[in-house]
Amino acid sequence: MIQPFRIDIPQADLDDLTDRLARTRWPNEVADAGWEYGFPLARLKELAEYWRTGYDWRAHEAELNELPHFTTEIDGQRIHFVHVRSPKPDALALILTHGWPGSFLEFLDVIEPLSRDFHLVIPSIPGYGFSGPTDRRGWDIVRVARAWAELMRRLGYERYGAQGGDLGSGISLALGGLAPEQVVGVHVNYLPTRPDPDAGIHLSAADEARLDKVRELMANRPPYQALQSTTPQTIGYALTDSPVGQLAWIAERFAHWTDPRSPVGDDRMLTDVSLYWLTATAASSARLHREAPRRQEPCPVPLGVAVFAHDITQPVRPLAERRYDIRHWSEFERGGHFAAMEVPGLLAQDIRDFFLATGTSHAG
Repeated sequence: MIQPFRIDIPQADLDDLTDRLARTRWPNEVADAGWEYGFPLARLKELAEYWRTGYDWRAHEAELNELPHFTTEIDGQRIHFVHVRSPKPDALALILTHGWPGSFLEFLDVIEPLSRDFHLVIPSIPGYGFSGPTDRRGWDIVRVARAWAELMRRLGYERYGAQGGDLGSGISLALGGLAPEQVVGVHVNYLPTRPDPDAGIHLSAADEARLDKVRELMANRPPYQALQSTTPQTIGYALTDSPVGQLAWIAERFAHWTDPRSPVGDDRMLTDVSLYWLTATAASSARLHREAPRRQEPCPVPLGVAVFAHDITQPVRPLAERRYDIRHWSEFERGGHFAAMEVPGLLAQDIRDFFLATGTSHAG
């Protein structure tokens, strides 16, 4: 059963957040530390004070409630999603999947341009936001993809496209592998490619530079990833009990992963952080890093790739082409990991170009 859903956070939860922020116990900081030791104290205090005294959750909640929200239960888990239908009745449907530390909020600025030509289904990953928390193990990328296939079946879409970045990229690729008869194509804006000394492919200097960045990342695993992929419950205690801890955990990713020329505004970021805090999904969202397989899922359907210059890493096309049927490849000089929030116009146009150019812009 699919039911309408309305966001309505209890006032007591908002009052508790304000009270906790006012009673924050701050650590000291090394003089002139900058970012060398982690998130700078002055900047975090600025964000926390704005969250407490200036940011208005109710205003953003009202704005979000202008969208059509729904919930349904799949595989024993409540699934929240936004469903925006195009004015074109026979439009192709797209399912858009966020990553960590994002949410369905990532796609707010691409809804209007994309819905001109496509029906849009924008779910929250199980364990994230209003699809969480989860309380059973096994919610990995493939299981999420199976849930997406069932969601699209319930909505009556026999043919559709899939798009995602970060973990949403892996979920979208897995969906293409699980349901190739239904998925007409997959578009991603994040596609890790690892060095493969046995590939026997000549790579350009630019491609080798990209692989050097991947090698550096593999050799120096980011602390957030190490913790969430090994002990998500442990870090979950700290993030679920301290709003400033949750703020620093997420805001650091936004600071490091965005293009300095296209930063995500404080209000949009705080809405995302608030979603994690108010739904108490720090631990359950982190578990996807532990559950996620350390392999790329096969995906036989056509693939479109958007590469943004300031993403965590950039894919190497000759290596990607050994695994995927790549029909579309775009390189952008602007934008980072949160492309839908940073450069929504560029991403929306690339998604449209891929699905229209591959001749898949028809509903089944």
